[in-house]
Amino acid sequence: MSTDTTMSGDSTDTPAARPETSAIPENPSESITADIVVVGGGLAGICAAVGAARQGSRVALVQNRPVLGGNSSSEVRVWVCGATAHGIHMFARETGIMGELFVENQYRNPDGNPYYWDLLLLESVRAEPNISLFLNTDVTEVEANGPVDRRTIRSVTGWMSGSERRIRFTAPTFIDCSGDGLVGHLAGAESMRGSEDHGTYGESWAPEHPGDDMLGSTILFYTKDVGHPQKFVSPSFAVDIENTSIPENRVIRQDMNGCAYWWIEWGGDLDIVRDNERIRDELQAVCYGIWDHIKNSGRFDAENLSLEWIGAVPGKREYRRFVGDHVLTQHDVLGQTEFEDRVAFGGWSIDLHPVGGVYAGERGSRHWHPDGNYHIPLRSLFSRNVTNLWMAGRDISASHVAFGTTRVMATCAILGEAAGIAASLAGRLGVAPRDLAADHLTELRRALVRADASVLGVQDEDPSNLALRARASASSSKRTLGSTRSTGRLPLDHDLGLVLPADPGLGELEILVDAEQDTELVLEVHSTSKPQNYLPRECRRSVRVPVRPGRSWVRAQVDWTPDSPGNAFVVLRADPSLSVHRGDHAEPGTVTMLHREVPPEERYSAQWREWKETLHGTGICFRSTAPTQAFAPCRAVGGFSRPYGGPNMWVSAPLAEDPQPVLTLAWEEPQTIASVDLLLDDDVNEDLINLHHHRTEAEIMPTLVRAARLEVLREGVWEEIARLDDNRRRHRVLPLRSPVTTRSLRMVVEETNGAPAAHVVAVRAWGE
Repeated sequence: MSTDTTMSGDSTDTPAARPETSAIPENPSESITADIVVVGGGLAGICAAVGAARQGSRVALVQNRPVLGGNSSSEVRVWVCGATAHGIHMFARETGIMGELFVENQYRNPDGNPYYWDLLLLESVRAEPNISLFLNTDVTEVEANGPVDRRTIRSVTGWMSGSERRIRFTAPTFIDCSGDGLVGHLAGAESMRGSEDHGTYGESWAPEHPGDDMLGSTILFYTKDVGHPQKFVSPSFAVDIENTSIPENRVIRQDMNGCAYWWIEWGGDLDIVRDNERIRDELQAVCYGIWDHIKNSGRFDAENLSLEWIGAVPGKREYRRFVGDHVLTQHDVLGQTEFEDRVAFGGWSIDLHPVGGVYAGERGSRHWHPDGNYHIPLRSLFSRNVTNLWMAGRDISASHVAFGTTRVMATCAILGEAAGIAASLAGRLGVAPRDLAADHLTELRRALVRADASVLGVQDEDPSNLALRARASASSSKRTLGSTRSTGRLPLDHDLGLVLPADPGLGELEILVDAEQDTELVLEVHSTSKPQNYLPRECRRSVRVPVRPGRSWVRAQVDWTPDSPGNAFVVLRADPSLSVHRGDHAEPGTVTMLHREVPPEERYSAQWREWKETLHGTGICFRSTAPTQAFAPCRAVGGFSRPYGGPNMWVSAPLAEDPQPVLTLAWEEPQTIASVDLLLDDDVNEDLINLHHHRTEAEIMPTLVRAARLEVLREGVWEEIARLDDNRRRHRVLPLRSPVTTRSLRMVVEETNGAPAAHVVAVRAWGE
């Protein structure tokens, strides 16, 4: 990155002080040239910058605040939510850069400290030598030219407050991650605001008539028990919430903090940007009013509580959305459209809020969950009329209804990584975004897969990956599925589901039950609708097995083999005279779910779903007698790099049987290897969150390999070429000190972080 600065510097001959003059001082601009300029330092901008930088592009990351993180930062403190939808979707947590942040924050920040989260984001950006970071720099000018249908951005200019520097950023490519879409707006990009009517895209959740209403903004607050009485004198401008519908329609408790007050929302019927200060004032007045209610109404045990923090920056939910070559709609989300140019996925519900916000006489949100994670296409990440403008985050090309799900921050983050990788690749190929989408999807898919980006249903088929030419073998592999140690009983008063890989199929299933009387266990095997879904779709087998009173292993011969390996959803029909047994662990690739009939008043609530995971991390006691190929060594070479129609990883036999499991790649001809990539199992079914909406016990995912060594066979001797120690990351890139030529490469797992077996998602080998 080159810098051309016209500002004068200090000289050793300069006097200690200079007289001021009445003339207006000149303020010449500095000039920064980069390959890609990313405007906006929220999670979308961070991941766009890091993603592009790791592809080799020189990136200028421009952020108008003193900290990174946007709505997730210590200035706003919103939880980072994403495709798991707080555990609604199975095996759905993001990988790539967002996944790295989730997992590392879990280790560094077990108490969810907002400032530690800030620090992690800053360090992640500073770790990339190809990124130049410009904080406190507010972009206010955009230079663009060309006809309306083919605009081109030449530069953006920002003012660095505090430093009184005017900086002009020039690049062939720009990524608007500003949230409000300021860069694209000033460049003349086509955009949308408010809600489209039902007729525009045929969306059932769109209103009959279009409107300017948007989701409002939020300010949060934190309290603290200081151990002695604290008074609170309410300011004159605080809202008297007793004269509002808030106490009736919202939950208020003295132990609530931060994003538990997500419903403190207002301003959806205003201009979210133009009226930002008015919205801030009203939201703070509401916060003080709620706090006054807690402290002084006499209804709460709050004598020792003090107000520790209140936000000063409204967390915005919605503003401009740019028009790309594809507008994502409700149909794409709920139908899980399988775009050829898919580059990311989401899973949060379509989550829309009443325009009245905190004052609305209805609940604060309504949710429509898709059956599983849905795809987002590349064509929604670039402007259709500004030739060099990419976008990621809140401003992508989506209808108002679809935006209700894509807007959450973990999804914004993976969109940022996809845009950063795509922009870098387009620059390297010398093509426009539209041409990349039309003619270079193969190269883009390979770049996304190699980066471990969050994309569904895209296989590793990169011919540069030498591992694809190898034969994989292992010292052992997990061949059976079962959990036989009981930790207690669970009445079968609701239908229960057990999802497990059918690879190649299912034979006999055994379930440990207690029966109060003679009865029958009714067991059904269902297929799922899509490889990423964990819900029953079509019944393939139904078996009724007599059960005698007492405890027994009930054997059901299901004998189902799908056309290709996939997940089977086994339903145990409710029987009040039966109990199943809780297991002491969950087998890899399996999940246990309970069914309940959802009453009409709960439909479209935040947790609305008939089938929900239960017994997380434990499951039920069962045995599958048919040998499984789901964890064979070949699963760690090629294929999918996350659960998709099965777990897609190698799992060894228990470490008690195979203390140092070995995964070996062998070639018929010698291969020259310069680096090795390892993808390790960070348990993407564990729902992590940055500021701890809930607390996940393990600080390091137990399924991750902790220590291992890489060895090559040369002249009949295994030589160590690289190793892992104290590992807590999923994706490890291991460049070798010098290339090695060999016919055999092996990974020897010395230790896990607690799992009883070795888990390896993928081994990839790269030449010079």
